[in-house]
Amino acid sequence: MPLLDHLIELRKRLIYALVGFFLVFFVTFYFAKPIFSFLMQPALADGYKVIVLDIFEFFFVTVKLSAFVSLIVGFPLIAVQIWLFVAPGLYRHERRAFVPFLVATPFMFYAGCALMYYVVLPYVINFMLTQYAPADIEKTLRSSDYLERILQLVFAFGFAFEVPVLLTLLVQVGIVTTEGLRSKRRYAIVVAFIISAVLAPPDVVSQIALAIPLMAFYEISILIGRVIERKREDADKKAEVEELRAEEAEKAAEEEKKAGDAAS
Repeated sequence: MPLLDHLIELRKRLIYALVGFFLVFFVTFYFAKPIFSFLMQPALADGYKVIVLDIFEFFFVTVKLSAFVSLIVGFPLIAVQIWLFVAPGLYRHERRAFVPFLVATPFMFYAGCALMYYVVLPYVINFMLTQYAPADIEKTLRSSDYLERILQLVFAFGFAFEVPVLLTLLVQVGIVTTEGLRSKRRYAIVVAFIISAVLAPPDVVSQIALAIPLMAFYEISILIGRVIERKREDADKKAEVEELRAEEAEKAAEEEKKAGDAAS
């Protein structure tokens, strides 16, 4: 395909992705109040208040919330458009190998978001406001700050749940091996805590809650990668056996032909 056709196809996919993003954005903007009410439930359920301190504060909260939700909800559509652009240039077995990762990526991200919202967030709110704030201080949360912490945790845990997808993909394409992952385990633990310190809020609970899944998914990636490598080894052995059989059959045919020529 000529370069111009590639650029036209890329433009079409980008337009589809942007149209999908803005459609979700406007729908999310319309339903921003119930969505934000849903996000406030962990704080409200424990008796804390969420307040607005500026005239335009909730408007900007709504815009930021709509953009982030649009990116999360619209990610499968964006991923599909990227796939439709890339897939024609791949071989059939490469497309077959990439499809599971295309499906697993949004699923794992949403799983990380669910864990953050239902398990980590209530614990973080209670721990930070009960352990570090005096009992006689009224606990109120500013809506913009609360949303910023929510989005920070969503990104952090969504990223953590993408680790097995990324590492398994690298093993699948042969860039890394499980033996290499095992040998770098000590460095992976250090990197997990560094990532947690950068992505999670500046409290020990959030950072440990993020570092533990990162390390667990690293180990899970090694197990899944070992299964992939065993299947690859079995396929290689099978191919070698079939190749030897083909060579033996070819030699037998040549000997039979020579014997026939000698008899004639």
